[in-house]
Amino acid sequence: MTRTDRLYAIVEDLRAVSPQRRSARQLAEYHEVSVRTIERDIDALQQAGVPIYADVGRRGGYAIDRSMTLPPLNFTPAEAVAISVALARAGATPLDRAARSALRKIVAAMPARDTAAAHELAGRVRFTVPAGHTVLPTPVPTIIEESVVRRRVLRLRYRDKAGVETRREVEPVMFLSTSKGWYLMAWCRLRDDMRAFRIDRIAAAEDTGERAPERPAEVVECMPEHVTVVTSLH
Repeated sequence: MTRTDRLYAIVEDLRAVSPQRRSARQLAEYHEVSVRTIERDIDALQQAGVPIYADVGRRGGYAIDRSMTLPPLNFTPAEAVAISVALARAGATPLDRAARSALRKIVAAMPARDTAAAHELAGRVRFTVPAGHTVLPTPVPTIIEESVVRRRVLRLRYRDKAGVETRREVEPVMFLSTSKGWYLMAWCRLRDDMRAFRIDRIAAAEDTGERAPERPAEVVECMPEHVTVVTSLH
C-alpha cells in the first residue's frame, strides 16, 4: 500500500468507527506499519485540514468529526480537472483561497487511482496567457474532449488559416489555451510531427476506436506565447 492509499484508508477507518476512537497502535497493526509512521500520517492529515482529534491517556486515541468530512466522491478525473481549469482562468478573486481549499478536499476524497489519473490529466491542460487575462471562448466538442481524456486517436477534417481543408489522423496529447483560443496539441500522422490544431478550425472529428500511444506533453515551446501556466490540483 502506498502512503497515499494508507492516508485515505486511515480517514475511512476513523470515519467508520466515529465517534469511537482508534489508537495509534491499533492503526499501526492494521496497516502493518510502525506507530511512529501512523503518528506522522495523522499529523500530515491534520496539516491538510482533515478534522482528526487526539485524546491522550490510557483510553485515548484518534477520532474524526464525521460531519466535517466527505465520503468517497464520484467525481471523475476529468471533472476534478475541469474545476481546476476554471480556477486557473479566474485569476485572483476574494474567494480564491477558499475555492482551492475546496478543490483539495475533493481530490483528497477521491479514490487513489482516480486521484493519480486526475493529476496526470491536469498536466495535459496548459495556458500560455496569465490567469485572469481574457481568452477567446471556444466551445470544445465532446468527442475532442474525450479524445484527450481517454487518449483516443481522432480522424479530423481540418481547415488551416487560408481555408484549405485536409483530412488526417492525430494522436491527442493535450489542450493548450492561448490568446487566440483553445488548441488541440496532437501528433499528426500525416505530417509525422507534433501539430497545434485550433479547435474552431476543426470541421469534423471522428473517434477511430484506436488508443493513442502516450507522448510527452512538453510541447508548449512550439507556441509563440511566452507565459506558460500548468493546471494544478493543489
